[in-house]
Amino acid sequence: MQRSYRRTDEGGLSNGGVSFWYEQIGRPERAPALPGDRTADVCIVGAGLTGLWTAYYLAREQPDLRIVVLEKEFAGFGASGRNGGWLSAEIAGNLDRYAASGGRDGVRMLLRAMERAVDDVIDVCAAEGIDADIVKDGVLHVARSEPQLARMESALAANAAWGIGDERRLTRAEVHERVRVEGAMGGIFNPHCARVQPAKLVRGVADAVRRLGVIIHEGTEVTAIAPGRAVTRHGTVRADQVLRCLEGYTAGLPGSRREWLPMNSSMIVTEPLPHHVHDEIGWTGAELLGDLANAYSYAQRTADGRIAIGGRGIPYRFGSRTDVDGVTQRWTVDSLAAILHSQFPATMQVGLSHAWCGVLGVPRDWCASVSLDTATGLGWAGGYVGSGLTTTNLAGRTLADLVLRRDTELVALPWTNRTVRRWEPEPARWLGVQAMYLLYRAADRREAAGLRRPSRITRFANLLTGR
Repeated sequence: MQRSYRRTDEGGLSNGGVSFWYEQIGRPERAPALPGDRTADVCIVGAGLTGLWTAYYLAREQPDLRIVVLEKEFAGFGASGRNGGWLSAEIAGNLDRYAASGGRDGVRMLLRAMERAVDDVIDVCAAEGIDADIVKDGVLHVARSEPQLARMESALAANAAWGIGDERRLTRAEVHERVRVEGAMGGIFNPHCARVQPAKLVRGVADAVRRLGVIIHEGTEVTAIAPGRAVTRHGTVRADQVLRCLEGYTAGLPGSRREWLPMNSSMIVTEPLPHHVHDEIGWTGAELLGDLANAYSYAQRTADGRIAIGGRGIPYRFGSRTDVDGVTQRWTVDSLAAILHSQFPATMQVGLSHAWCGVLGVPRDWCASVSLDTATGLGWAGGYVGSGLTTTNLAGRTLADLVLRRDTELVALPWTNRTVRRWEPEPARWLGVQAMYLLYRAADRREAAGLRRPSRITRFANLLTGR
């Protein structure tokens, strides 16, 4: 039986135990640990979606390849089984930074590849019989103040300047036709997004990978990665290619504490909405829902009629520490509940069912990357900054092409083999991240108090952290 740190407070709120998504489907038993030293062609460290998609495409393209995946907990324990369920074409980071590597045409190729990846995930799920509550109804970003409207117009103008994006501006009335968000003044709709139940998706992909003959050893913590080997307390896997696919948990590897910063994100989910509350909100589709605040939130209407909403709680723990099995703080729960009730006052009548948190990987330049050093055989992918559910698929396919030395369009994308400097040592990075979110929240308070334009505090926060 797996250990669980799930707690229940006086109000009946279940907290931790990885996530609500796992409470729905059941927390899996671990597969056997590595039984001793092994030899493989490819060793993948981390059985989240990046590692699993990489293994899936490698095994499909070259079935005789010996692939071993090593996982400290169980497949899908991390962000892959805890996220907001946005199978979105959004990619992390500033597009100009990607353009510095691959030009503006390269950026357009990357964004189109992300749009195709949304459909690729849906197609794989259909082919592999993965029922992950997927509905492709797009994503809606709602502006609830004049500064948020200004950010909305700025985003639309920026995408138009790039010649990309299938977004559509929505009026207040058009937003309300989809979902009645309190105070909505307008919105952006993008069709390239699908709702997903994350745990169902990642466990389904893990099962598909195993059917292809890939061995996943769970309960096997990797303590060191070096050219040609991954070292664990159970033995060493020697392989020509060793791929680090740990995302927010990368900082747990010796010598990697400053590679990617493990940013914390938290979620709550309501009990199933009563019919009269659902009717008042009017959210009948499966659109994903985000706001345009500086400290933004993200939400979905689940397949069983709940609202799951997330945002940043404690954004970063000193020394790159991570959570304990998804347990989050009560003040974070209260903060997310306040956002939920502000957007949907009718939900004040509805109880909360579950709260949890997890970590995502943030590179110093806030842009994702995929890399393989052919000289050492060491590769990695990640740095998705919370936009990883689709990006993991594209990264896995790209990493597989790099390993197989295939000259494809994917390996030429501008996020491939990018060099990013490391984060500053402590306490500088803790102070920087704390200051950034304090400033974002201060900016949101000023805007909510009646500021007619986006707060200049946001610009200072972005300059401070290089976002």
